[in-house]
Amino acid sequence: MIPTVIDTDPGIDDALALLLAWGSPELDVLALTVVAGNAPLADTARNAARLVAVRRPARPPQVALGAAAPLRRALVRTAADEHGGDGLGDAVGWPPVTGPPASPSAAETLVALARAHRERLTLIALGPLTNLALALRLDADALRSVGRMVWMGGAVDVPGNVTADAEFNAYVDPEAAGEVFEAGLRVDLVPLDATRQTRIDGGQLDAALARRPGPVAARIAAFTEQTFRTWGYMNLHDPLAVGLAVDESLARWETARISVGEGGHTRRADGEPNCRVAKVIDVERFVALFFDRLCPASS
Repeated sequence: MIPTVIDTDPGIDDALALLLAWGSPELDVLALTVVAGNAPLADTARNAARLVAVRRPARPPQVALGAAAPLRRALVRTAADEHGGDGLGDAVGWPPVTGPPASPSAAETLVALARAHRERLTLIALGPLTNLALALRLDADALRSVGRMVWMGGAVDVPGNVTADAEFNAYVDPEAAGEVFEAGLRVDLVPLDATRQTRIDGGQLDAALARRPGPVAARIAAFTEQTFRTWGYMNLHDPLAVGLAVDESLARWETARISVGEGGHTRRADGEPNCRVAKVIDVERFVALFFDRLCPASS
């Protein structure tokens, strides 16, 4: 199993990504480091705890509290229409949970896991990169020793989803993204170019959940209902990052140098490559893996 830490801002598609990770025997999810993004930090931390309580993974992960705001700007909430007021579709019926302790912080947790596992560690980032930038400031060498970082973020050759040039995670904290991309990490970028290929509709999800009925399936149906009601479809943005952490052959990759602009653009630049970019996805194979692993067989 691959020692794994997931930096996340749950978020409906983050929630699906976490469930996919817990259903993937290749990944040993040691910790969730939580950041503000799709919702304020109090909400994303509570949502992480909710998902652990509902899914009850065999190894409950450490949950560490991270940054409540970007490095040098206020948190801009642009995702409420998609994720609901609480970040998880305003679904009722969650079990009561308590938030994670303030210490150790997300940045401290990332550094500790990097020091402990080095090249064996995979880091999956599903939100703004504030926690990672703070971890780099604590111990950049430890973070550079990590075997692989997979980030769902950016829009390389396609329009953004917040502005014409910027994807949400990059837009929220472009300074953090810039620090991470200039730090010499082994970055696999999973941008909108790739994730927009993974559209599913409510009927597909309903059919998959019907094959694995139980409390987890019921929760998934509840927290995704608003998205399908509002948009009629869902792109599997964050689940694709987890899928590619499990099986990189699900994508065709290309190396590139990506620069991050003040407005959150993530575009090609001249110079030495600083990441691999997922471009063409084997959608049929990825979606089959997603539906097969989303729910436990008996939940």
